[in-house]
Amino acid sequence: MTAQITSPEMLRHLVGFPTVSRVSNLDLIGFVEGYLGDLGVTSLRVADESGQKANLFATIGPAGRPGVCLSGHTDVVPVDGQAWSDDPFAVVGHDGRLYGRGTVDMKGFVATVLALVPEMLMAPLKTPIHLAFSYDEEVGCIGVRRLIAALPVRPAMCIVGEPTGMAPVIAHKGKRSYRVEVTGFACHSSQAPRGVNAVDYAAELVCHLRRLAATLRTEGPFDAGFDPPHSTVHAGVFTGGTALNIVPDHASLDWEIRHLPDHDPEPLVAEVERLVRAVLEPDMRAVAPGTGIRSTEIINYPGFAVPADAPVVALARTLSGANATSKVAYGTEAGLFQQAGIPTVVCGPGSIDQAHKPDEFIALDQIAACETFLRRLIRRLCE
Repeated sequence: MTAQITSPEMLRHLVGFPTVSRVSNLDLIGFVEGYLGDLGVTSLRVADESGQKANLFATIGPAGRPGVCLSGHTDVVPVDGQAWSDDPFAVVGHDGRLYGRGTVDMKGFVATVLALVPEMLMAPLKTPIHLAFSYDEEVGCIGVRRLIAALPVRPAMCIVGEPTGMAPVIAHKGKRSYRVEVTGFACHSSQAPRGVNAVDYAAELVCHLRRLAATLRTEGPFDAGFDPPHSTVHAGVFTGGTALNIVPDHASLDWEIRHLPDHDPEPLVAEVERLVRAVLEPDMRAVAPGTGIRSTEIINYPGFAVPADAPVVALARTLSGANATSKVAYGTEAGLFQQAGIPTVVCGPGSIDQAHKPDEFIALDQIAACETFLRRLIRRLCE
């Protein structure tokens, strides 16, 4: 590898590491660490408790000073069950696009940042550029929490390079998700009243969630900058039962809240909990004492909002040339940086419309726009 590697070449390397969240990302982290080391840049690894995944942090320019953090995650979503035209972990280029898992979400940004490291090193930076690469963003923004806690220097601001078409995003929704396990009491279906039908009680929860969703849709709170302009509740996975002639003794439900940044989801969670503890469980246990409902939190990350006139937003608008900002429904790590007191904006190459799909791609002109953005940042930090 030479110091002159291009962004598309770097992207080919990164996509070649199948860093689906359920597996280790250490091969990719080792590759990036080696690449930076060859250029004379020292990296800090921040591993998870198992040692099988790691974040990476590095500083280019004056050490020990606040600067601008460029942040991206290294994990990607699975390809299982998707019909890809080519190997999803080998970049294929045609018609001005680069296809492969993670090209847009979000190895395209990470690759462009890494490809421009030699230019960062050659520039007389007066303000440093920090690089922050995390693990397990796709399953709940897990790794970045350890990274933020271990930062050797707190950046003055952060740019999260999720795909926004290189236009600044100043807000996104937060997310809570839960897995509910319902334990019923089985019996022959001809004696159904003697059993506790786990599917029935899980269905009661689904109907309640649907009512909550309808209330949010009609009563808000609302923010017209989002689409949809309100918080949402959604039941996504429901399983239960083994045979029609057996009253099922188990059912499972996964559900989520995606809430506006200034909408506290706790009352919604508490309302579901009250239904379970005050209504459903007493009814179940009147028939069979050993029955019950257990809820486990799966994902919890905060919403994100930064004032439209904040310096980090002004910087992103200047660097991108964008006249407007927007708000999005999907989530990122930005809320965690902002929560840690680091002013943050989301701005990166490509379209979220291509993320998580078969034949995911990023357009070459978006990579070029990201390069322009980063070169402007380098010049700005030399002033």
